[in-house]
Amino acid sequence: MTRILIVEDQQYAATYLQKGLQENAVLADIAANGVDGLHLAMTQAYDLIVLDMMLPGIDGWSILELIRREKPSLPVLCLTARDGVEDRVRGLELGADDYVVKPFAFSELLARIRVILRRVQGVQPQRDTVLQIADLELDLLGRKATRGGQRIDLTLKEFSLLALLLRRTGEALSRTVLAEQVWDMHFDSDTNVVDVAVRRLRAKIDADFTPKLIHSVRGVGYVLELRGA
Repeated sequence: MTRILIVEDQQYAATYLQKGLQENAVLADIAANGVDGLHLAMTQAYDLIVLDMMLPGIDGWSILELIRREKPSLPVLCLTARDGVEDRVRGLELGADDYVVKPFAFSELLARIRVILRRVQGVQPQRDTVLQIADLELDLLGRKATRGGQRIDLTLKEFSLLALLLRRTGEALSRTVLAEQVWDMHFDSDTNVVDVAVRRLRAKIDADFTPKLIHSVRGVGYVLELRGA
């Protein structure tokens, strides 16, 4: 399982990131200051470091320099509230693998983390224009969905939701990721927009067909996959 270290002194932000990562099957440790972050980065095995640049104790720039000196292959994604070009250039020149400016959507951060990990692992992303599972097909260029050869009319959001589920077939996606990726909004536990949309999508692609493809994952969200009888 992927293991990430979050070095972030804002407790709410760190907890938010940790929760989102854990919902996506990623173990995440938190360090609330630069001293602890550097110690964990140097003594523990992580697949990636999410590093805030403005930290008490030791700042992110110094930590990044030390990581590059001692663990040059360890991926580092930098976070900062400063969006100046010179800051981004400085981070990249010091060896950061990517640079994200606050505030940011969790779905974007997760996507950037996955891109970095794919690059490190030498995995190329799929670029298919037709997504398929069982007898369900989604034509991304033609904006057309069919199941069993029967055309299915989808709204724009339903199409985007189905495309996301198909691209991540077999992966349980949290409501947080679905809300941010499809609606570009932070998920609020009092908002049922995700559940309503999934229910409508199920009615269109699962109600009159077998096998069922969209499944609920208790405590997480939803997954699209082909399950045995």
